[in-house]
Amino acid sequence: MNRNLWLMVAAQGLFLTNNVVFVAVNGLVGLSLAPYNWMATLPIMGYVVGGALSTGPVAWTQSRWGRKVSFQIGLAVAFFSALLGAYAVITANFWLLVTATVIAGYYSANGQLYRFAAAELAKPEYRERAVSMVLAGGIAGGVFGPNLAKWTQHLGDAPFAGAYATLALVALVSMAVVSQVRFPPVPPKVKGADGGRPLAVIMRQPVFIVSTAAAALGYGVMNLLMAASPIAMKMCEHPFNDVALVLEWHIIGMFAPGFFTGNLIRRFGVIQIMSAGVVLNLLCIAIALAGVDVMHFVVSMFVLGVGWNFLFTAGTALSLKAYRPEERDKVQGAINFWVFAMMMISSFASGALVTTQGWTLLNYGSLIPVALTGIAVLWYVLQDRPRRAA
Repeated sequence: MNRNLWLMVAAQGLFLTNNVVFVAVNGLVGLSLAPYNWMATLPIMGYVVGGALSTGPVAWTQSRWGRKVSFQIGLAVAFFSALLGAYAVITANFWLLVTATVIAGYYSANGQLYRFAAAELAKPEYRERAVSMVLAGGIAGGVFGPNLAKWTQHLGDAPFAGAYATLALVALVSMAVVSQVRFPPVPPKVKGADGGRPLAVIMRQPVFIVSTAAAALGYGVMNLLMAASPIAMKMCEHPFNDVALVLEWHIIGMFAPGFFTGNLIRRFGVIQIMSAGVVLNLLCIAIALAGVDVMHFVVSMFVLGVGWNFLFTAGTALSLKAYRPEERDKVQGAINFWVFAMMMISSFASGALVTTQGWTLLNYGSLIPVALTGIAVLWYVLQDRPRRAA
C-alpha cells in the first residue's frame, strides 16, 4: 500500500456511500411515487442503465484525458444528479427521479474503474492485493451509507429528499480526495500506432469470458436480491431502521473480505475463490428461503455480500490477463458494459418479481444466474487444463 492507494480506498468508500444510499432509498421512494408498484425499482434500474450507456464515453475520456480528469468529470455529474434527485423527490416527480438516476450512472461507470486504477498504482506482483484492498474501502460506504440514509430520511418536508441532497456533499468530498491522487501519466498518442487486437478477438478468449461472467453474473445475483430486500422487508412490515441494518451488514460482507481476498487469491488461485463465491451465493439463497425474520435478511444478505466479493475480486484479477496495455481502456469498458447490462436486467426483474410474485419466488429465480456462473467456471477449468498440462 502507498499514499495513492490509500486515497483510492477513500474514494471507493465515498463511491459506495453513494451507491448504498441509492439502493436504500431509491426503491422505497420509487414505491411511493411510481404509478404502479412493479415500477418501484425503475430508479435503481435507471442508475444501472445510465452506467451501461456511459461505459463508452467514460472509456473515451479515460483514454483521452487520463484517470484523474475522467474521475473528476464523473464526480461533477454525481454532484449535479444528486441535487436533481432531491428536487425530484421534493416535487414528487417520479420520472424526473428516474432521469436523475440515469444521469448519475455516468458517475457509476467511472467509479467501477477505481479497481482497475488501483492495479496500476501498485507493483505487478501486488496487483491482486491492491484491487482487493481498494474494494475493501467500500466497507466505509457500508457503514456510513445506510446510516446516512437513516439520519437524513426526515431532513426536509419530503421523505429522503435530504438523503439525495447530502450525496452532493459526498461528491464534493470525493473530488477533493481524487485531486490528491497521482496517477501514471497518460501515454502520448502516436499517429498510426497499433491499438492492439480487435475487441471481438479479445472477447472470444476463455479468460475474458469467465472473468467477465464472474463479475457480471455475480453482480447480477447480488443486485437482484439486494435491490429487492428493502421492498420485501417493507412488505413484511419491518421498519426502515431494520432495512438500514440489513444493508449495513450486506455492504460489510461485500467489502470487509477485501482485506484478505487478495491473499486468498494468491494462495489458492482465482478459480478456487470464484467457486467459493458460487457456493456462498447458494448458501445465501437457502438462508433467505428459510424465513423472513430480520435475522434471516441480515445473515442472507451478509453471505451474499461475501459471495459477491469473491466473484468480483477474482474476476477482476483474472481479467488483467485478458488484455495488453494498449488494449486497456476498450477492454475495461467492455467488461463494465456487461456488468451494467446484467445489473440492468436484474434491477428490473427485482422490482417486478418481488412486488408481483414475492420474495420466495425471487430467490428461486436467482438460482439461474448462480448456476450459469458455476457452469462458466467449470468450462474455463476444462478449457485451461491442456495449457496447464503443457
